[in-house]
Amino acid sequence: MTITPDVRSGLTLSGAVGLTPWRAADVDDAFAVYGAAAVTSWPCPQVARVADLAAMRVLVEQWGREGLGAPHGRWAVRRLDDGGVVGGATLLPLPPGDEDTGMTWQLRPDADAQLAEETAFLVASQAFAHGLDEVFALVRPGADTTAIRRNGMYWVGETSKYFGLDLQVYRLRVADLDRAAPEGHHPPS
Repeated sequence: MTITPDVRSGLTLSGAVGLTPWRAADVDDAFAVYGAAAVTSWPCPQVARVADLAAMRVLVEQWGREGLGAPHGRWAVRRLDDGGVVGGATLLPLPPGDEDTGMTWQLRPDADAQLAEETAFLVASQAFAHGLDEVFALVRPGADTTAIRRNGMYWVGETSKYFGLDLQVYRLRVADLDRAAPEGHHPPS
């Protein structure tokens, strides 16, 4: 599996999806993700459902101007076969203090579950390719954690440290992402 960790030109993977910067032409596709209540109800911090295309246009423009330094960013998740946007992903510092880094991904309601796993792998790969030692995924109790666990993330506890919400915390370290490692070398599930 070959990873090219340069999202300015596109972070790609020899799989089904890649990460690219958001573009103005992505507004309709972004709205299919962030305008869907089923998508925006579970990420943490909870992403407010975008009300209309005009509001989505403003957000996509804002994301394009953010200028977050590597490894951080907000990306469109694209199918490699046709370039279609199937979701969005982030790698951002977590408050308070920006000491930890959180990763999220939101995919269209009709997206294949395998795409969620590949997206999580790409975002984590982006973090580790730029020297981060660990990343966290924050989820509300009861959320589906399949993609999180299949990428080697493991539950480390619950906290209200982030965003003032009661959240479950999953951590991933560089060695945990190694899909080729023998089963006994993976963290407990």
